[in-house]
Amino acid sequence: MNTLNDTMKAMLAKQLPIQATVSKDGVPDIGPKRSLRAYDDQTLIYNENTGGQTLQNIRDGSKMAIAIIDREALDGYRFIGKPEVFGEGSPAYANALVFAEKNGMKPPKFAVLIHIESIYSLRSGADAGKKL
Repeated sequence: MNTLNDTMKAMLAKQLPIQATVSKDGVPDIGPKRSLRAYDDQTLIYNENTGGQTLQNIRDGSKMAIAIIDREALDGYRFIGKPEVFGEGSPAYANALVFAEKNGMKPPKFAVLIHIESIYSLRSGADAGKKL
């Protein structure tokens, strides 16, 4: 399955997602992406504001892993996908700009879409790590 359901979308809207990429030399990079959210049923989006290591890793061909966890419920998901960078003039960038304006953020440098390839459960117990 690579489709977001309503539970996943609600968790993305409420909890702080953590993303991970890897450099071309194999060095992992991990950090929060507070603007990361559902774009459509098979795609995530976030506003790229720093243009730092994560962006470089994406440009070098890294896939992206995103973890979203509801600590109180001991539940969560891991999304694996291929990121794609968009600039001004694209529908993805327009979406990112509207999101930034609504949330009091500075305009993004880029919008990044993550095309979901797989989703895993992070629910505590027997389902932990299970591909959905």
